[in-house]
Amino acid sequence: MTHVPYGTCTEPSYVAVAGHDRPVRCGHVRTDVSHLPDLEAYRADLLCNRERLATFADADSWAKSEAMPTDDDSNRVRRLAQRVRQGLEVLSDEDRSQIQEAIMVVRRTRTVSLGMPGNRQPLADLRPGRTAGPTLMTNG
Repeated sequence: MTHVPYGTCTEPSYVAVAGHDRPVRCGHVRTDVSHLPDLEAYRADLLCNRERLATFADADSWAKSEAMPTDDDSNRVRRLAQRVRQGLEVLSDEDRSQIQEAIMVVRRTRTVSLGMPGNRQPLADLRPGRTAGPTLMTNG
């Protein structure tokens, strides 16, 4: 099993090469309730991208079809999220509450690397009282 966005992948050849960014398209991707907000956001992005690409009247049809997320992609993510929500519905209120608390801890500590370059955070200002601009040093 290897970690992928939104869960893990159990497909043996993919696990063997420790690949990255396994799409949700694969039937071997497993997820859990802690990924539910990400799955729903991903599906919303897919639908938004479909709408955005549909408005490009001047784009070549081959380019639009290559970039267009398929209905299968969106439906697969919807079904995956729906199975997670259904699993939550059969639990007691107390169990759901405990799961929500655990999810908050997991989501705070989870680091997901999608292979995307990150933006470097600015260094903390070690001298907060200093004004911007050059300072002149004088002797005397």
